[in-house]
Amino acid sequence: MKEVYLLATEQDGPVPLDALRGSFANDDVDFTPDADGEGFTLRADGSEVLVRVTRGTEGLPRFRKEVYSGSPEAFDRLGRAQVFYHLSVEPGGDQPTLPVFEALWAVRTLLEHVQGILVDLTAYKLHEPDDVAEITELDFDIRDHVHLHAVEATEGDTPLWVHSHGMEKFGARDLEIFHLAEKDLLAAESFLHELCTDLAFAQGPTLRTQVGTSEGQVFMLVPSEEARTNLLGVPLDTFEGHEGLFLTVVSPLGRHNTTELLAPYRERFEKEPEEQTQAMRKEAQGLLPSFLARFQRKGLMEPLTFLVRAPFETHPEGKAVTENLWLEVMARDEGSVVGKLVDGAVHTTEWRKGAHVEVAETQVNALAISREGRALDERELRELLNAERPM
Repeated sequence: MKEVYLLATEQDGPVPLDALRGSFANDDVDFTPDADGEGFTLRADGSEVLVRVTRGTEGLPRFRKEVYSGSPEAFDRLGRAQVFYHLSVEPGGDQPTLPVFEALWAVRTLLEHVQGILVDLTAYKLHEPDDVAEITELDFDIRDHVHLHAVEATEGDTPLWVHSHGMEKFGARDLEIFHLAEKDLLAAESFLHELCTDLAFAQGPTLRTQVGTSEGQVFMLVPSEEARTNLLGVPLDTFEGHEGLFLTVVSPLGRHNTTELLAPYRERFEKEPEEQTQAMRKEAQGLLPSFLARFQRKGLMEPLTFLVRAPFETHPEGKAVTENLWLEVMARDEGSVVGKLVDGAVHTTEWRKGAHVEVAETQVNALAISREGRALDERELRELLNAERPM
């Protein structure tokens, strides 16, 4: 068993087990109190979550702001915590995400009784109660579970070593990639998040075998104890505090020159020209009445998906950034479109994949329709919508 989460609470003492037994009472969950009368074990869906209780901060790690990510309010509440729930699981298995989510549901249930902050001990993240609710309810987003760390490891134009923290709770090694430039960071994040997601679902590539990315580029994963032997110019003290074993991303020849691998990912972050955005918005606004009319008369068994794009504000590093995000239309409400985000925001998790949102119709700047998962081309889209126009 590995301790993966710590729920820090501001209570004077732990919640009585009788109260918790009632909250966890479920035909699918077995609740077994510990002999100490405070901790307990949960068994469900073939997974097991051990929960033990401690008081005071003795023996806990130092939650330094330069290491852990979290809001100032979360750090303040963590500093006031008196009672701690330690949650341990057996990482890995056929469904590595299952024990992690069982632990998160246990935390969510505990938060019905106490005020607290959740610490992800593997990813060095602080989660507030609303975060826990969203993580357990919305579509899986690996960014909720891992933290990417960039370290200047060498000199020159490509000095950065980027690596993950948090994959241990899924029974997998963390990932690393070397010799990146500052301009590669967003692309590297996108690539590593994609790869971490595969590993979290036990669908990662075979080691030492060439594999293609979703963009068609080829790479290999090699254990760090092998890959680092041909790593030149990186002082050994760079790895102090990172003594664990990683999986290293290398070229098909086993080298650390991975710039070309990230080229397609860099394209995702190229800013759309303002003229193009305005042209798309004008076209979308012209088609929107017939688009929404067709949506409202869609048959229950009709394999059509209606999508619109609108701007959303995020705040990476405290700065306001506007991102255009796609949402699947679920309803229309007095000049607004209600839907579910198809993808989360790129820069932060403020807007998570699967979140239900509402945007003003005037904000829609692009639209699309897909049939059985295939996006209609412009001609097909117009033919479908022209049928809605009055003669």
